[in-house]
Amino acid sequence: MKKFGVIFQYEIMNYLKNKSFMISTIVIAVLAAVILFLPSIFDMSSILGINKDDADNISSDNTEITDVITIYDEKDLFAETGIIEGVFTDANITYVSSRDALIKKVQDDENVIAGFVIKNEMEFEYVVNNSDMYDSMTARFTHAMQLLSQYNYCKDNNLDMTEIEKAFNPVISSETTVLGKDMMSNYWYCYALIIIVFMVIILYGVMVATSVTQEKSNRTIELLVTSADTNSLFFGKVLAGTFAAIVQVGIVFAVVLGSYKINRDSWGGLFDKIFNIPSDVLITFAFFGLGGLLFYEFIYGAMGALVSKTEDINKSAGSVQFVIMIVYFIGIFQLNNIDGVLMKVLSFLPISSYSAMFARVALGSVGFVEIAVSYVILIASIIAVGILGSKIYRMGTLRYGNPITLRNAFKNLKHE
Repeated sequence: MKKFGVIFQYEIMNYLKNKSFMISTIVIAVLAAVILFLPSIFDMSSILGINKDDADNISSDNTEITDVITIYDEKDLFAETGIIEGVFTDANITYVSSRDALIKKVQDDENVIAGFVIKNEMEFEYVVNNSDMYDSMTARFTHAMQLLSQYNYCKDNNLDMTEIEKAFNPVISSETTVLGKDMMSNYWYCYALIIIVFMVIILYGVMVATSVTQEKSNRTIELLVTSADTNSLFFGKVLAGTFAAIVQVGIVFAVVLGSYKINRDSWGGLFDKIFNIPSDVLITFAFFGLGGLLFYEFIYGAMGALVSKTEDINKSAGSVQFVIMIVYFIGIFQLNNIDGVLMKVLSFLPISSYSAMFARVALGSVGFVEIAVSYVILIASIIAVGILGSKIYRMGTLRYGNPITLRNAFKNLKHE
């Protein structure tokens, strides 16, 4: 146990003395803080769609409209109806006397965002320089044409269009009471947490595997095994990597949450859905996220012991990364079907419960017994993988040359 403590402390100090580790932690934390403090330093209300005070509210209401929509209404179908102006309240409406004049306006005047040629009561032509993916002008003008048809019908039959609109489109008020989980509110922070745990597992798993392989490639392992047993070396290295991950992620989390809390009013509560995470979800994320990190770091550590060169790590750990990515994508795509059979199965498998179970806690219905059973399975799997990983580590540390396949590794373990 004493040797394990010495090794653990040594590995931790290696991380803390590592310039890339410290610099990346500081840079990410400072960059996050700078971004979150921007609205308090600069006026970003127009970008964020919020108003800083009442004076801004007044000024925003009187903001000059510069966008222009040009109309060629050959038969004066919309004359004196005010329908087009009512539909396009965010633009100035101008009229021209010909289609050619409309096209020239759209081409030459940078303020003209669109033009419409009205051919008859049932047909129009939309003219625009460049149409983007989310262009809604055609749909909006179609609505204007429909209103014109309704207007003419009411006029021909001596009907009050205002009364008819009230009868067919009454103002309905509603109130929503959520007894369980509000998936709309919880979706984004759940999505963010899945990405974070995925990135941490990949990043620190590769770091642990690289550390193990480097000790083999420079023959340092030959000196280490003479002064400490391989179990202490393996568990000390993996647990140190896990501790370093917790420290780095914890610092970044603290900076991000603290910075947002200070500047929340300046952001207008824009990220509340991401940062207002319920305590039960955070606790589940902490326990299962840490469990998933340990589970895969033990596997990565074992994979690092199977190769002698750092450039061969991807060959050895490629299958592990493939599994992690498959689990990640399935989890992301199943967030909209959180109570489905597939997500329930994933929440009990140790390869995926680290993300699937806390996603179910955040978005779905899951009982304490299910959470407890899933966590017990994860802990048992961590212990099993740790023991197996240490045996592979012991078997592979002093074997050099070509990468050892998992199949051959298991064969060798049987003969030991």
